[in-house]
Amino acid sequence: MNFNGIDFDTYFKNYPSKDGFFGKYGGCYVSNELKTALKEITDAYFTICKSSKFIAELRKIRREFQGRPTPISYLERLSNSIGTGVQLYVKREDLNHTGAHKLNHCMGEALLAKYMGKKKVIAETGAGQHGVALATAAAYFGLECDIYMGSVDIKKQAPNVARMKILGANVIEVKHGLATLKEAVDAAFEAYAKEYKTAIYCIGSVLGPHPFPLMVRDFQSVVGIEAREQFTSMTGELPDAVVACVGGGSNAMGMFSGFLNDPVDIYGIEPLGRGEKLGDHAASLKYGTEGIMHGFNSIMLKDEKGEPAPVYSVASGLDYPSSGPEHAFLHDLGRVKYDVVNDEETIEAFYTLSRLEGIIPAIESSHAVAYGMKLAKTMGKGSVLINLSGRGDKDMDYVLENFGIK
Repeated sequence: MNFNGIDFDTYFKNYPSKDGFFGKYGGCYVSNELKTALKEITDAYFTICKSSKFIAELRKIRREFQGRPTPISYLERLSNSIGTGVQLYVKREDLNHTGAHKLNHCMGEALLAKYMGKKKVIAETGAGQHGVALATAAAYFGLECDIYMGSVDIKKQAPNVARMKILGANVIEVKHGLATLKEAVDAAFEAYAKEYKTAIYCIGSVLGPHPFPLMVRDFQSVVGIEAREQFTSMTGELPDAVVACVGGGSNAMGMFSGFLNDPVDIYGIEPLGRGEKLGDHAASLKYGTEGIMHGFNSIMLKDEKGEPAPVYSVASGLDYPSSGPEHAFLHDLGRVKYDVVNDEETIEAFYTLSRLEGIIPAIESSHAVAYGMKLAKTMGKGSVLINLSGRGDKDMDYVLENFGIK
């Protein structure tokens, strides 16, 4: 399929470029010392990812440890409640081991660390799912693990903090700034700069300097590959629309990668939070402008000084002031439509899916569920496939305390 001059038959061979660019977005804007470390990772990845031994081991891990493939569930009662005849489905990444899509790339990154002879993995986390996944991978491979997490998120995501500690990870509290995801990334990068000879940085999304957006997309593409095959097997056709939430964007790129070359509408959903005022949301693709942070060029929210702006979302995993460079590219290209839902719509969807289908979604995933429901109401017929990127165990106490029983 050709879209706005881009041949999606060969898209994954051409993007990113050898320098890590998706059009003008991406790249590797770091110190020369870190560039050397990242080149080591790049060279190792491009060597190992073609190795039949590496591929076989990763497939074995996915099958025997992660529990892949995860299923697609038809949401019959939710579909009937909307009443338009549009059918809703969810890809059940909440059933992936550790409860979210994050383990898909964490097992791949930790396996890469093992092949490179590294002794430690370092990462940031917001909602805690990436931290739990990497702590799990570190335990599986016998690696040390340092997880940087903002104070605000530590309080919101206590169950995941406990899981990380039980798994043997060292959870390092980040107290400066807003003490959320951006500050956790800052701290993790600073630590990696000091320890890169013996450690590997395992970023939690399709962002950061090259090769992280490429690697995480590749490891997450299993979601879209499975989903496309499963959906066509279930229904005999492709979905009319695919929906996923977008913060940094790893679950979304994983899902979207299976459908970019198909005549399918694709929607990436950002958090509008409390409203359109700067500081009340984290919808970088809708309200941001081009800028560089954390070693990559993308679309980001900026304050009056041009620095990364304060952001907010009810979902700890989405409160980041930028998005992955590939999302910025697909946004400008128009291949993916990026839209927003607010906190109120998100929490309503959280309860609706729980009560009509017996599935408690992560607050992050609830953004996609909310939009999928809204989209279905505007469609006269067809089907919508939503990526349910994680389960809501980690969010239940927070939702009950702040929103009560609906």
